[in-house]
Order: sequence, then structure tokens, then C-alpha cells
Amino acid sequence: MEKKVLLKEEDMPKFWYNILPDLPTPLSPPLNPETKKPLTADDLEIFPKAIIEQEMSNQREIPIPEKVREIYSLWRPTPLVRALNLERALDTPAKIYFKNESVSPAGSHKPNTAVAQAYYNKMESVKTLTTETGAGQWGSALALVGSLLGIDVRVYMVKVSYEQKPFRKSMIHLWGAEIYPSPSNRTETGRKILKDNPDNPGSLGLAISEAIEDAITHENTKYALGSVLNMFYCIRL
Repeated sequence: MEKKVLLKEEDMPKFWYNILPDLPTPLSPPLNPETKKPLTADDLEIFPKAIIEQEMSNQREIPIPEKVREIYSLWRPTPLVRALNLERALDTPAKIYFKNESVSPAGSHKPNTAVAQAYYNKMESVKTLTTETGAGQWGSALALVGSLLGIDVRVYMVKVSYEQKPFRKSMIHLWGAEIYPSPSNRTETGRKILKDNPDNPGSLGLAISEAIEDAITHENTKYALGSVLNMFYCIRL
């Protein structure tokens, strides 16, 4: 009985699939929170131009750059694994499979988008990426890729997770990135929160605010995030 399905390296996809052109009806565009109007390229200036183009793209297949595929090959292709124990527990005749993305160096699927985001920033001469992380997986992924592509990374990690998950902090440090518990004293946003409540445990929204403030107040610095907009889901598939 075959328990794993594994592609050969030469069979790895050379394109990302963008699902938007195949939807029966177009999705409503994301809105600018201030104007309540659809986002424009100018609203996304904290990202490099190539990523903004992907967000606005209606192209079904987007070529994966050779350098990105080269880095992917360090752990990809990842195995498709049959979940035999789950099948038995459910007493089902169905064959259930899952894609095991835990084999990546960072232990999750998140490097799939981190590689692409860091690559496009590198191509536009960005020197530093800022980001937030909750449990630490996304921060670990971006730190890993920063070390592979030679981009500095600053991570703002939700304080309560920062204190509960020291191993994630160690991974991020190991890959050469900076990491700070959020709220921090590094940003105006963080300082204001700490003044009002020095014991604030933090939140993902707060960490995002600090990372974005960091990006827009420093030269050659952009912001990276691991989900929400179309470009990140397109990159992951």
C-alpha cells in the first residue's frame, strides 16, 4: 500500500496558480480602511512593485522565478501523505491525503510565500523586511529566507507568545533576524501602549502596527505578511 506520493524535482511546478480568473464571479476588492474605496497600487506602497502587480493580476498562471524554485528545492517537493489512522478512526472507505509541509526548515508551509516575498524585495534593492508573528511560524519562515537571500529581517512577536515560545525566538535568532516582543519601545505605537499599560500582553494587530510603522519610517525597508491578500495565497499554491 502506497503511503506517500512524492513528485520528482523536475516535476515541480514552474508557475503559481492564481484562482481569481477561474471564479464564477469576481471577488469584491479589498477596501482602503480610510476611504472605504477599493485599494489601489498607491495604497500598497509598503510592498515591492512586483508583489503589488500580483495582487492586481488577473493572470491565471504566474511564472515562478528560477531563484525561487532553486530555494524551494531545498525541501520541496513535499510529500502527499495518506492519513491511514484518520481513515480507520472515521471508518470510511474514502482515501484521505494531506500535504506534509512540516518538512520545511521552518516547520510549516509559510516559507512558500516567504521565499517569493523576500525575492521580489531583493530584486528591488530592499535591504530590510519587517513583519509580525503570532505563534512564531511566520516570523521563523521570513527569518530563514532572509538568511538565504541576504535580507535583514525584524520581527515583532506578540508578547505573550514571545514569552511562552522561546524556541521560536531561538530559531529566528539562529537565522540572523532581530525579534522584539510586541508592544515594544521601538515604535511610537508600542511606546504609547506600554505607557497606558506596561503589562499589555500584545496582539497580532498591535504587532502588525509596529511592523508597518517600522517599515514606513526607515529607508530601504518594506513590510511582509503571510496571509490576507490574494498575492500570498497565489504564491502559496
